[in-house]
Amino acid sequence: MTAQPPEARRPKRSTAARIWMVMAVPVTVVVLAVLLGAAIVLVSELLVPGKAFDWGLPLVAYGALIEGAFGNSDAVVSTLVNSTPLVFGGLAVGFGFKAGLFNIGAQGQFLVGALGAVIVGVWLADAPAVVAMPAAALAGFVAGGLWGFVPGFLKAVSGAHEVVSTIMMNYIAVQLLAALVSGPLKVPRSPSPVTFDVGNAAFPILLGRNGHLGILLALLAAGFVWWLLFRTTWGFEVRSVGANADASRYAGMRPKLITMATMTFSGALAGLAGTSVLLGVTHTMTSSFGTTVGFDSIAVALLARSHPLATVLAALLFGGMRAGAGLMQIRAQIPVELVDVLQAVILLFLVASPVLRRVLHAVTPAGVPDVEAPMADMTPGALA
Repeated sequence: MTAQPPEARRPKRSTAARIWMVMAVPVTVVVLAVLLGAAIVLVSELLVPGKAFDWGLPLVAYGALIEGAFGNSDAVVSTLVNSTPLVFGGLAVGFGFKAGLFNIGAQGQFLVGALGAVIVGVWLADAPAVVAMPAAALAGFVAGGLWGFVPGFLKAVSGAHEVVSTIMMNYIAVQLLAALVSGPLKVPRSPSPVTFDVGNAAFPILLGRNGHLGILLALLAAGFVWWLLFRTTWGFEVRSVGANADASRYAGMRPKLITMATMTFSGALAGLAGTSVLLGVTHTMTSSFGTTVGFDSIAVALLARSHPLATVLAALLFGGMRAGAGLMQIRAQIPVELVDVLQAVILLFLVASPVLRRVLHAVTPAGVPDVEAPMADMTPGALA
């Protein structure tokens, strides 16, 4: 009787087992964050003197949060609008992770991308929309890419760590934006620093009251990045360099060039995040323009395990929490800052995912060797 090769003797994984391997850690992280958030709500009740304790308050709060995010068509559109920049930002950070790079500069690239979009948008505000809108969006894409190229170039040429350089670039972006909006871009005699409206360069509304074109562009970007990573030679090289730069160099690839190109493209995607907010929502820019999108994008990318299509789902989760926070505060008298706590806890549990892997390994379906984690450790290779 002929002996079977080791591969043939391995038990085949069922569809459920494969799904569990992919989803176990992210789902567990979200569930733990929700439970911890409920505990925080209950503890906060005890700190309010004279208020009757309500064990059901977390259910009321989460029910209002879900209703505010998905309860009706307006809520769904609001969730999509809040999720759009997170999709772009999550793709930006995740694409860097695939090459073994920590792009912590998504916030600065977000701001510079919005700045490039508003400059061109205001300049072409009265031009036909078919000219003004693509030009402003392209300007944001290019501006974010240039901001990402700088740390990529420094990494490739001098070995400067991208975490340090991108954080420094974040501070420069904030001050650059404030200087330009308070100076040459400011509306004359305006009581506060603000730019002109982008006019015809603004994204058209496609859904409801504020569902702009950026929603569709974000979905297309996710599909494009997936195709780029898993169906092109360059995507293979990006993933190879992220797995082992020395082996990639031995195979004839050029890790330094790939590093610069990856950081540039990552910055361009983050620039589109800022562009989507500027052209789709605000249409003007103040000297304090900015959100937490750049930093939330890191958690989105980690929760999605840097997969472009999963990034859309992770962004919807975070965007839904933002959209439903207002109704939660009205119904349950829970501050909207609970959403920030939940997102921070999700990130904390993702960092602690090696511990979760050991726990989940005990409940992994029979025949499945282990549960993959989005972040086995804090090394770049683990994030690829």
